[in-house]
Amino acid sequence: MKKYRTLLFDVDDTLLDFSAAEREALRLLFEEQNIPFNNEIEANYRKINQGLWKDFEEGKVNRDEVVNTRFTILFKSYDQEVDGILLEKSYRTYLEQGNQLVNGAFQLITDLQNRYDIYIVTNGVSKTQDTRLRASGLHPLFKDIFVSEDTGFHKPMKEFFDYVFARIPNFDVNQALIIGNSLSSDIKGGQIAGIYTCWYNPERKPNNTDIVPTYEIQKLNELYRLLT
Repeated sequence: MKKYRTLLFDVDDTLLDFSAAEREALRLLFEEQNIPFNNEIEANYRKINQGLWKDFEEGKVNRDEVVNTRFTILFKSYDQEVDGILLEKSYRTYLEQGNQLVNGAFQLITDLQNRYDIYIVTNGVSKTQDTRLRASGLHPLFKDIFVSEDTGFHKPMKEFFDYVFARIPNFDVNQALIIGNSLSSDIKGGQIAGIYTCWYNPERKPNNTDIVPTYEIQKLNELYRLLT
């Protein structure tokens, strides 16, 4: 078994339950707008949002374009004109309150913190991620936290990982493993950067891409057997 020293963890839907936080933030946002929130609206938002973030990962749009237009596009599909930037600010306030942990995440990180060099590598808005990680209790357990907004680059860009690696003392690519739920961001990024990868896939989604992770797990506690 490969011996690892540096573990790089994604945040959303890997350690923190972003789907739950997102759903609650959307509900509060629509409640604020006096519009009943339902499953159809949620599904429509996720489709629009995921499409924009995919464009971001591919370098087609920047982060500001993603967050400042998604609600404009969403409400336009319901024939309503809104201030997308203003709604984004409200949504961000609600989202920052979402610190629900993925099952087993806190125990896992607590167990690993003194045995490995563990770091956060996440795309997103710095203030939001910082607030959520602190509220969850995870923040102090990591040696450092790298957020795309701070680095100027994002996963899966090689420049993002170059930035991270340059700031990890005595970093060795042969002893590094990234753990995340996204094939296109975490796993592809890890491959581009030349490190080992672990796809966290709790819903057992089929992999219809040419991105092949080193490992695949369905539960976070399965990581123990890969490390020991």
